[in-house]
Amino acid sequence: MNKINTLFSENKNEKLLSLYFCAGAPTLDGTADVILTLQRRGISMIEVGIPFSDPMADGPVIQDAATLALKNGMTLSKLFAQLEAIKDQVQIPLLLMGYLNPIMQYGMEAFCQRCVESGVSGMIIPDLPFKDYQEMVKPVADRYDLRVIMLITPETSEERIRFIDANTDGFIYMVSSAAITGAQKSFDEQKQEYFRRINAMNLRNPRMIGFGISNAQTLKAAQDNAAGAIIGSKFVTLLSESKNADEALDKLFDALQR
Repeated sequence: MNKINTLFSENKNEKLLSLYFCAGAPTLDGTADVILTLQRRGISMIEVGIPFSDPMADGPVIQDAATLALKNGMTLSKLFAQLEAIKDQVQIPLLLMGYLNPIMQYGMEAFCQRCVESGVSGMIIPDLPFKDYQEMVKPVADRYDLRVIMLITPETSEERIRFIDANTDGFIYMVSSAAITGAQKSFDEQKQEYFRRINAMNLRNPRMIGFGISNAQTLKAAQDNAAGAIIGSKFVTLLSESKNADEALDKLFDALQR
């Protein structure tokens, strides 16, 4: 079974925590260390960002990390090589998160094949149109038993959400707001209503809530309304400041208690 499906089937009563970081930032060769550190510290799932020069859905923190990673010389080929080197040590699900352009340049078939060879369980492509997912990406990903995770936002219609739920597997990435990524101090009543509305739909797939989670209040709101939470910008900031995954995690866990 795919590691993503296994994670959710084996932890139905436990609130999961997934972290995002950008491959190649803060250092070109640090990707493996960050992954193994997060696994050792109990993180449930990891999203590894593929740096791209035009990350339109990302806020300044992740944009800066991507710019640094590209300056450091990170490429998809280097990332796959780094992941393959630690494949046998990684038990938790790894997802690659990146934009469609570099993936298509690499070639979808080659990309999926290298994902399997390097221990990747799935991918998140924020700018992938659903029609292209169904026609171009899903058939290839299914052959390699890879999960393609789709995003929904407060603006996504119920009809579209149900369509996504019926045609995907793994989990649904529930974006907390329609804005770009970035830490928030709290989720307002409008976002809370969005969470309640999706809860009431009784979707087939589990959900993870991301964008804006950085403290105890936002973490609790996410974990109360989904299978777990995804944290990106806050961890990327701390990792950039400390240059050490253990120290960054210490500071993150401290912030999530406040």
